[in-house]
Amino acid sequence: RRREFIFTLGGAAAAWPLAARAQQPAVPVIGFLGSSSAQVSVKWLEAFRKGLSETGYVDGRNVAIEFRWAGGREDRMPELAADLVRRRPVVIVTPSSAAATLAVKAATTTIPIVMAFSGDDPVKAGFVQSLGRPGGNVTGVTALSRDLVSKWLELLFEVAPGMTRVAVLMNPSRLEHAEAIKVARAALPAGVQLQVVEG
Repeated sequence: RRREFIFTLGGAAAAWPLAARAQQPAVPVIGFLGSSSAQVSVKWLEAFRKGLSETGYVDGRNVAIEFRWAGGREDRMPELAADLVRRRPVVIVTPSSAAATLAVKAATTTIPIVMAFSGDDPVKAGFVQSLGRPGGNVTGVTALSRDLVSKWLELLFEVAPGMTRVAVLMNPSRLEHAEAIKVARAALPAGVQLQVVEG
């Protein structure tokens, strides 16, 4: 009996470290779905890691970042998004890629998605229900250039109140740029000309 007791106690003691390790929380995973490649996005990734470290999160120490890169192929986004969701990350980041955000949004309704949207309207793009009440699991930042055009002009006239002509550089292939020009024309005071330069 004594030998049986010692054997049982030894087995329990050997199991304690395993049980303790099992009870420790796992390192949280951050998913990252990029449209290009790590080589192309070096400076962006440096800034991303720096921002995380400034809030106390260091990749490989107290957080793990799972990167997926589409290599410029938007058709791969759904497959990559599904793969990230299977890793059960605490959040998925989709920087400057509408296709990535839409793919992740289609793959999960529960994991938070943080986007950096370079387009003009995340509501029209289907990311959020409204700017005031986004709803769902998508949040982030957007340029919203069209909605800020009037404010930019207002500030411009404060700096140079005697202006008679304003020049705007735009990309004619971008729908949001064309819409911003319409807003600018409507917001200009009488007698001020708008010169549009396409580039």
